[in-house]
Amino acid sequence: MTELGRAALDLLLPVTCAGCGEPGEACCPECAAVFAGPGLVARGGGTYALTRYDGVARRLVLAHKERGRRDLTAPLGQALAAAVTRLPEARPAADGTWWLVPVPSRRSAARARGGSHLHALARACAATLAETGVPAAVAPALRLAAGTRDAVGLDRLQRAANLSGRLRLRQAAVPPRGTPVVLLDDVVTTGATLAACRRALTAAGVEVAAALTLTAA
Repeated sequence: MTELGRAALDLLLPVTCAGCGEPGEACCPECAAVFAGPGLVARGGGTYALTRYDGVARRLVLAHKERGRRDLTAPLGQALAAAVTRLPEARPAADGTWWLVPVPSRRSAARARGGSHLHALARACAATLAETGVPAAVAPALRLAAGTRDAVGLDRLQRAANLSGRLRLRQAAVPPRGTPVVLLDDVVTTGATLAACRRALTAAGVEVAAALTLTAA
């Protein structure tokens, strides 16, 4: 689409903030600030969230994930990038590159959303880091096999059973052995998904130094 076409579309369908509904941009500065609170939410085992999954943060995450607001990818990726290098356990590879591994989406969900929203979020995070002079790479090293259920409403044991035997490696996308990586997700609830991803990557010789999510339920 041309710049003129985009301008015309904006006149017909003005952009509104997914957090508060105010016109002007996908995520206004006031709503973006919910991800830049005084401290990270620690969930144990090297897992951190930017904030709690409620209010404005919940609306933004749901709009990005379920309602097709891909104009939120950049601001949400920027929010993650601001925290990645501050994670206590995280560190870059020996050459200074920060490796990011997005938690995989179910294939059916990714198709319905026009692609993996988490992969897009990881790319936006890496791009923001690179813009600030911090080298970063995205490794979509994990995938979910067919038959994996939507995890909404499942408890920790059910989530673990749902993933058992269904979390696979994309061998061509796995970082070199011994590389420290940061797992990225949008919401952590029971922690079962992140734990399964850690196990799969560890078995492949990849060190999961930390996990970072936008929100914690």
